[in-house]
This record gives sequence, C-alpha cells and structure tokens, in this order.
Amino acid sequence: MNEPEAMRAMLAGKTIAVVGLSDSPMKASYGVSRTMQRLGYRILPVNPAVQEVLGEKAYPSLTELVAAVGKPDIVNVFRLPKFIPAIVDEMIALGLNNLWVQLGIVNEEAAAKAEQNGIRVVMDRCIMIEEQRLGSRDS
Repeated sequence: MNEPEAMRAMLAGKTIAVVGLSDSPMKASYGVSRTMQRLGYRILPVNPAVQEVLGEKAYPSLTELVAAVGKPDIVNVFRLPKFIPAIVDEMIALGLNNLWVQLGIVNEEAAAKAEQNGIRVVMDRCIMIEEQRLGSRDS
C-alpha cells in the first residue's frame, strides 16, 4: 500500500470515479477533482445527492456508473472511514482494480480486504498532491 510505483501506475489512467464528490466549491472533493480535471483526467462523480458536478453527470453508485460508462481507472474516495468497506465490496463485485482513499481517511481492515482481492490501494494520501509530486502528467 502507498508505494510510489502503485501511485504512478494508477495515475497513468485517464478516468477517476470520485465517490463522495460534492458540488460545493468549498469542499475538498470539489477542489481536488477540479484540479485533476484540469490536469487531463476525466472526473466521474459518484454521489446520490447531486445530479452533475464539474460538467459531468453524477451517478448514485459505482454500479450505476459502470453500467453507464464502463469501468473507471481509479476509484477515489472522499467518504468517512466507516463507508470504505461497502465501497471495497462494490469494487470487488465490479472488478475494479484501483482504490485511492483521500488524505485523512483510513480504514486498514477495508484496505487489507481490497488488497486480498487484487485491488491496488493508496490510502491517506491526496491524489492531487501525489499527482503533482510524482509528475505523472504533463501539465
């Protein structure tokens, strides 16, 4: 978990499903996702409480997102730690391979289960900071 090689491999993808993406510009999920979008990533919002964020249709669940647009390269999570196990279970069921849990969010049990099921995990790291630090995109 959290190996630089794993982060680089994930960031080589082009689509990021953002679970818990808010439509409020005051929220970290919005600012981070907007920056990632500006760096060339397609942001796919997953939040049942919103219709659209950053010009993209929002989906109520990963299952509905995958059914509509296919598998994202990364699942980036902005939810409380108690919600991570259900997200991992949904990822396993859908065959999604890359879980990125944002800075300040930790659920070691869920991370272990994800890794045991072949999911690459980055946890307690900001995707925007790591993208800029690792320089994986030409910006």
